[in-house]
Amino acid sequence: MDLAPYVENLCRELAVAAAAGGAEARALGERLAAQLESAARLTLLNVLSDAMDEVTRELAPGSVDVRLRGLDPEFVVAAPPVRDDSGAVRAPMAPVVPEGVGEGAASRINFRPPARLKARIEQAANREGLSVNSWLVRAVAAVPELSDDQRGARAGDLGR
Repeated sequence: MDLAPYVENLCRELAVAAAAGGAEARALGERLAAQLESAARLTLLNVLSDAMDEVTRELAPGSVDVRLRGLDPEFVVAAPPVRDDSGAVRAPMAPVVPEGVGEGAASRINFRPPARLKARIEQAANREGLSVNSWLVRAVAAVPELSDDQRGARAGDLGR
């Protein structure tokens, strides 16, 4: 999660407020804004951490943690164990983040599976506690990339 837009907005608001006080106040506001950035980042991290603690209490036995990657936090979700159709507890599907996720807007596709397959997809998503879209993204992202040779072999198998 990129905190920069939030920190920049806070500094902008400080500059606007200081500008109302004249040149001297504006200069003071600029000096304060420079010092404010690290304090604002730390405060936002504390807020996010506290929020994820609350989410974790509601999600238990699952959890959500905040980790720092460079200057930006990222969220790590550990879903609670789920039960399969027999009632046995099994681990949830591991989160998979496909390459390029978070780069740009989501795109849409039309997917019209047969009713029986659609029902199986919905059941699997429900067992994982996910929406159908989230489950499909994870399922497709978990499929390994095929080399050109492997794709050719698979295409040949389809003709049999």
